[in-house]
This record gives sequence, structure tokens and C-alpha cells, in this order.
Amino acid sequence: MVNTKEGEPIQVHTNDTSQQSSQDPESYQEDPSLTTRPNVPIWRIAISLLLLFLNYFLAQYDKFILSYFQDDVIASLHLTTSSYGMLSGYATGIVYAVLALPSAFVADYTAARVWVLSAAAVWWSLCAIFQGLSNNFWQILLARIGMGVGQAPVEALSVSLISDLVGQEYVFFGESVLYVGVYIGEAVSGQIAVAFAKTDTPWNNALIAVGIVGVVIALLVRVFVREPKRQISLVLANNVHRQEKPVSTSDAIKLPSRLLIARKNILSTFQYIAHMRSFYLLTLSAGSRQLGGNVFGYYMPSYLSNLYPSQPSLLSRYGIIVGVVGSVAVLAGGLVTSLMWSRTKLLPLYLTAVGGMISSIFVLLMLFSLNVSDNDQSRGIKVLYGTMSIAYMTAELWLGAINSLIALLLPPHTKTFGLAVWSLVQVLIYSSGPEIVGLALRNTDPTSSLYIEKTRIALAVMIPVGYWLAGVGFLLAIPMVKLDLAGTFVKGKLKWNGRKGAFLAGGCVLGSLVVALFIVSIYYRA
Repeated sequence: MVNTKEGEPIQVHTNDTSQQSSQDPESYQEDPSLTTRPNVPIWRIAISLLLLFLNYFLAQYDKFILSYFQDDVIASLHLTTSSYGMLSGYATGIVYAVLALPSAFVADYTAARVWVLSAAAVWWSLCAIFQGLSNNFWQILLARIGMGVGQAPVEALSVSLISDLVGQEYVFFGESVLYVGVYIGEAVSGQIAVAFAKTDTPWNNALIAVGIVGVVIALLVRVFVREPKRQISLVLANNVHRQEKPVSTSDAIKLPSRLLIARKNILSTFQYIAHMRSFYLLTLSAGSRQLGGNVFGYYMPSYLSNLYPSQPSLLSRYGIIVGVVGSVAVLAGGLVTSLMWSRTKLLPLYLTAVGGMISSIFVLLMLFSLNVSDNDQSRGIKVLYGTMSIAYMTAELWLGAINSLIALLLPPHTKTFGLAVWSLVQVLIYSSGPEIVGLALRNTDPTSSLYIEKTRIALAVMIPVGYWLAGVGFLLAIPMVKLDLAGTFVKGKLKWNGRKGAFLAGGCVLGSLVVALFIVSIYYRA
């Protein structure tokens, strides 16, 4: 028993090792759809992780193509820097944020996460092919919006599935394997960019190839990945926070009943999230961290290429550093968290906060590497590679660990939908990064020295600020996460002049920012 804020006792079921033997059989025998520990064969886990990794890798790959081939994309489609910012910002970000919710809900409601993931993968793969066939701004914009429809639920579905494939202490490492796709994608893009430049191959071919391979992977996911039994969460309370098992469509005969059941499941998930003490601060902090990383990914390669024109192999080595160091870092973060699981559940927060703060220092050294080397390109490139390696090693420990923690905090039957909400707010925040940078660089010649200077200033401000806001936020969230892990959620009905009002106000502010930036971008595009 634990006490709420008002001192009223509620019963909480945890998954602590010391309590499993006494609590698990009694607490969960009433819900046979849940398991205290997955019983999936090792070979199936390995195949599932591989296919989910490949699918997620390909879903991330298109944005790296736009990043590495930025100048070629702008030239071949006759884009402005503002219109390029739209392609990498809210044009797809809004679609991601909105459509991830219904897709994730359908996956939970029908208990068919694998089916939804496979269908989504086929759709975005086809849109990637159409994107490669685009001849102007509006064609590629519509193709990217369509692609966003398919890519929207990929992360939430993949994280949800992995969290039910392995035991809780191994979820962190399993999710880290998934997120290696982010870094491998950037590494492969760097190598392809160099190869395409040497052979004068158009950037469109890369997207078409991604689409074709994506269709094949989608079919393999459907054939080999099985829907796992849901694993209990870290916190299962018996009061307003406890989730009832969603009723599937096969259990509901009449359409009005189905709609009522769907409404109840959606409201119960939002109610659970709203009563969590840490969710809002964790989400805002993660959004800030992703904003810095998103700006880094979209604008750093082209900036460094312009800064070091005498280094033709820069993009190739940049990609190698991202792929190798980033992959090692994210796997290390997941492995350390899994190894320390029995001692602390809070390590993901420390890794994210402290790692990002330290990394921001080396990001600044990257941006000013030529300046600190007295404009000597041969010396500057050495400084760049060294500081970049440290920046990635310290910053990229977090992805698998923090998303695993969120997945294990959410209610089992609707965690895919909860993860989509978690991603929704982040996407709306971090998609603003490229949009803002694109607006700052408008009417500036991409080949001019002024463009390099403006880009450096924009990156030097947005990346460290994003990292530090995230770091402070995650550290402040630690006491709240402890309370959530203990089941001490906010008790009672939320009031409009309190927590509910704060959630609504925050949503209105974020929504207004989205609309304002999108309208401004459209205006300058015109």
C-alpha cells in the first residue's frame, strides 16, 4: 500500500524482484492476457529484433538522404532554403504527430500490432518511391506527407513490440538495438553520398531503392514477427490509474458499442498519463533534446562540407563516425541500464541529462573547429573528427534507455497509444528546429560565406540550448519518476484550475506554435 498526495492509500503492484513471488500470481491471475515475464524463444527474439531494426532503419533513412543531398535536392527541384525547411520540418512533422495516434490506437484496440506495422511499412515504402520520382516542390511535399502517414506509427509499434518480447531488465538493450538504425542510416547515407558524387548518380535513385527494399522488409515482418503476449508494466495501480483490458472488435457486436468502447479506452489512457507526475516534464525534456538532435542531423553535414571544401572525404568519414560511435553509444547506454536494473531504475534519466550537457560543449568545438585551428583546414579537420566522436559518444547513450523506461511505465494494453502520445509532443517540438533554421537562412545564397556564418550561429544556439533544456528537465523529473514508480500518482479528479488546465494551456501554446510556424513558412514559400 502507498499513499497518494492527499494521504489516501491505494494498492500498487510492482515488478520488483523481491516482490514477484508473493504479488505476481495473486495480482495478475485475473488477467490471463498479461504475463509477468515473456516466454519467447531466443531465435524468434533475434529474428524479430533484426526485422524491426531493418524496418526502422529504412523508415529513418529518407531524412538522411535529404540531409546529405541537401544542395542537390535544392538545385534539382528549384527549392528555396525555406521550402527545404518545410520538407524536413512541419510538413511531415504534423502528419507524424497526428496520424501516429489513430494508427497506434488501432494496433492496441485490435491487438494486431504486427499487421498495422506491416501495412504502414508498405505504404511509406511506396511513398518513398513516389518521392524519388518527384519533379518539383509540391510533388515531393505531397509524397513526404504521404510517407509520414506510413512512418508515423513505426517507432511506437516497434518499441511496444520489443517491450513485450524480452524481460523488463533486457528491454533497454533490446530497444537500443532498434535505435542503432538511426546511426547506421546516417552512416550509410554518408557512404552513398560520396559514391553518388563520384559517379554523378542522382539523389532520387537512393529514395527509389529504399522504397523497393522497404516493401520486401514489410512482407518479411508480417511473415516472421509474431504478436507477443503483453508484459506487465512497472506500475499497475488499482485506482484511477489501473487500465482495464481494452475490448476488441470481435467482442463488440454493435457499432455504437464499439465506438463507446474505443472512447473509453482512449480516455482511460489519457487519464493515466495525466495522473502521472513525471510524464509532461519527461515529454517536454525529450522534445527539447530531439530538437537539438534534429537540427544537428539536418544541417550539420552540409555546413561542414561548406566549411571544409578541401576535404572531399569529409561526408564519408562523418558518416563512419556517426555510424560507429553512435551505435556503440546507444548500445552501451542500453547495456549499462540493463546491467544496473536491479540497483536503480533511474539511470536513463542521468544518462540523457548529463550526457547531453557534456556533448553540447563538444558540439560547439565542432562548429568552431576551423576557427580554433587558425583557419588551417588540415588541423581543423582533426579537431572536428575528435570533438565529433566525443560529442556523439556522450550524447547518444539515451535513446533506447529512455524510451524503454516510458514503455515500461505505461499501461500494458494501451502502451502503443501512450507511446504515440509521447512521440506526438516530441515531434511537434523538434520538427520546429529545421523550420526555424530554414527561416533564418532565407534569402541567403547557399554558396556564400554569409550562409556558412548564419548556419554556424543558428546551430551554435539551437543545439546547446536544446541539450541543456533537456538536461535540466530530466534532472528535475527524477523525484517525480520515483513517485510514479512507487504508484503515488496524482489522486482524484483533475481540476481545470490545476493540472488539467496546465495540460490544456500547454497544448494550446504548442498548437499555436505549430500553426504559426507552418503559416510563416507557407508565406515565405509563396
